[in-house]
Amino acid sequence: MLPLVLVHGVRVSATMWNPVVPHLGRPTAAVDLPGHGTRKGEPFTMGTAASAVADAIDRLGGRAIVAGLSLGGYVGIAAAERFPDRVAGLVAMGCTTRAPRTGASGPEHGDTRPAPGRSRLRAVRRPSWADGYRIAASLAARNPSFADRLSAYALRRLFPGPVGEAFVAGGLSCEVLPQVVEAVTGHDQLAALAAYPGRVWLVNGSRDPFRANERDFLRACRDGRLILIPRRGHLGVMAAPRPLARLIGDLCVQAEAA
Repeated sequence: MLPLVLVHGVRVSATMWNPVVPHLGRPTAAVDLPGHGTRKGEPFTMGTAASAVADAIDRLGGRAIVAGLSLGGYVGIAAAERFPDRVAGLVAMGCTTRAPRTGASGPEHGDTRPAPGRSRLRAVRRPSWADGYRIAASLAARNPSFADRLSAYALRRLFPGPVGEAFVAGGLSCEVLPQVVEAVTGHDQLAALAAYPGRVWLVNGSRDPFRANERDFLRACRDGRLILIPRRGHLGVMAAPRPLARLIGDLCVQAEAA
């Protein structure tokens, strides 16, 4: 039986997986990413985050399935790219919006250079969702204690009871948000998926706005599957821990048989 490494979302910690882990029935490690949880204050880059996943895999014997949600999904993609021999399969949830990469050019990346023959006065950079996240991250980092309290309130309202408490149990780390945004927008997820030879499951709630580029992500995979969870939003897949654990467990069995 292959072990499983779980990767959390932004600003929360490994404790968000606490309601899911007891239902998995296999060796499992939920990892804290740099700048989060027990690693609060450490610099976050996609490289250090992927290495944290690889270290967790090594502690479990050197080969494992990786499952991550939101930021955890993006990190899982990076880990699969960098450590393909260690990642036996990837379950990437809520992470199929393609970020305009930092430093990339072209109209799809907000290039401000005008096309030949056009006036520079008409060259206007089109804003992307990443711009909004940069602004929000900058504001949160200016007063992280207030942002942490606001996030804790919102998560408890979104998930009353044990699930919401699990999200906040390891502490919140809004000060790391600017580093996370730059790391995600600086990474080419499609190229990473194309480089990974293993099986990938892209899992989205049907109401998740981060589904925007799911078909592009699926096409990039060498061996990919797309799964939609009905009537769930971005974090809503966590609302029912037992069914989520059953889904992840089933995908692990498929990875073992591949």
